[in-house]
Amino acid sequence: MECLCACPPAGLQHLGLGHNKLLGPLESLYVTADHWPNLVSLDLGFNDLTDLQSMVASLRTLRHLRLLVLQGNPLALVPYYRGLTIDSLAQLCVLDDITVSPNEKHLFRGLSLSGDLLAQEAQFVVTIGNLRGVLDTSVLDPEPGPEGPFVAYSYYVTYDFVRDEEGEADEDTGELAEIVKPSPSLDLLVEESPEEVGEDVIKDLVGGATEEVGGSLGSEAEESGESELSVISGPSTILQTPRASAEELAKLRLRIDPRLCPSPGTVLFSTTHKPWAEVIPCSYEMQHSLRGLVPLKAFLLAGTTVTIVEEKILSWPVVLPAVDSPLSAKRGKGEKNKKGKEKDRKGQGEKEPAKEWKVPKKKKEPPKEFRQDPPILQVLGRGLVILEPLLAGEPLVSTVCNFGMVRTLTSDRLTLARDSKKIKKVAKKEKPKAVNPIYESDYHPEPLTVEVQIQLNQCRSAAEALRMFAV
Repeated sequence: MECLCACPPAGLQHLGLGHNKLLGPLESLYVTADHWPNLVSLDLGFNDLTDLQSMVASLRTLRHLRLLVLQGNPLALVPYYRGLTIDSLAQLCVLDDITVSPNEKHLFRGLSLSGDLLAQEAQFVVTIGNLRGVLDTSVLDPEPGPEGPFVAYSYYVTYDFVRDEEGEADEDTGELAEIVKPSPSLDLLVEESPEEVGEDVIKDLVGGATEEVGGSLGSEAEESGESELSVISGPSTILQTPRASAEELAKLRLRIDPRLCPSPGTVLFSTTHKPWAEVIPCSYEMQHSLRGLVPLKAFLLAGTTVTIVEEKILSWPVVLPAVDSPLSAKRGKGEKNKKGKEKDRKGQGEKEPAKEWKVPKKKKEPPKEFRQDPPILQVLGRGLVILEPLLAGEPLVSTVCNFGMVRTLTSDRLTLARDSKKIKKVAKKEKPKAVNPIYESDYHPEPLTVEVQIQLNQCRSAAEALRMFAV
């Protein structure tokens, strides 16, 4: 811009500088009436301009400006962008190819007076809805014996979002997300169908543990609820397996599965773990507030990766060593004393008292204790969600990610047979639902899909902007 302003044409009415690499707060110094006194139309779209307050302060000097394009810049991602620009440039007729209405001018009147008090940050709301078409893997497993293993499956969805380098490190990220920060020097124990997995490393990935492995992997997680993993009836206590030593972990020859690792500069978020169902409601909503607007723009251009993960956990009964109870010894002494008293009574010619019949009390079973193996993760589907429309002015990206068919005729028939057994156990008063058999000719399984929505927050009035972003 500085070179362009060396000898600017005095009568220039339109200046198009869109899709360049203009960045930094100093660029606003070159879009003033000192250089372009007769400018009517200005296109600065899709650059890397970040300081909205400085930009509108310079553009205010252009008295003839009627058409302006700023979308595609990081500064256009702040929620009050349109309102502040409209109120600062009273003569403006069209902003980002959208006509400025009198109602808009009224709603944002006075916002420019407090423009310097508004925090420069963008806000997004990520919503993940229903998960459909998941293969019920549990029907393929054999029935567990008394010695186990007892198998529990859960399903969840992950997505990556840009890391806010300029935000506070201890900022509250909400209760519905898990943040995973893997170290590039440590491989993750994940495979397509893994058989041996390192416990501590995987638990950092899925949010089940917050400890560090060798000081190289950090995890900070806040969950909205615990995954429903227990398939064992009766009281039970889950015992974690002991921590593996560094030598044992090294022997496992770890390798990275890139599909379960966030992209560089991003963090991984996860929905709550849910058990299998025909329709799994994720019911996930998370707000992201970001101050680093330039990395945010790069992230929106790249998009986010959505992954559906199946977690399998094996639990084994723990055999506790038998311990002699002191009560049994006391009972033995009491019985001997009773026998001695009975002999004395017989010797003295006393009649033996009538025996009282007591109903034997049921012994309380001690709570079962189980040893839990490390989780086994399997990626069921993975795909990219395009976020560039948010940068181009769209307030919402809503899509249904389709990962194709993962269910089979065999698995669905097994699921149907299991559900039929459950229906037979329904009380006679209740009317059982009819289960239709599955025929190969009519078999059309539902694809694996998940509903994803990402919304860019935008203020609708000056009062809302001041209430939410005044500092």
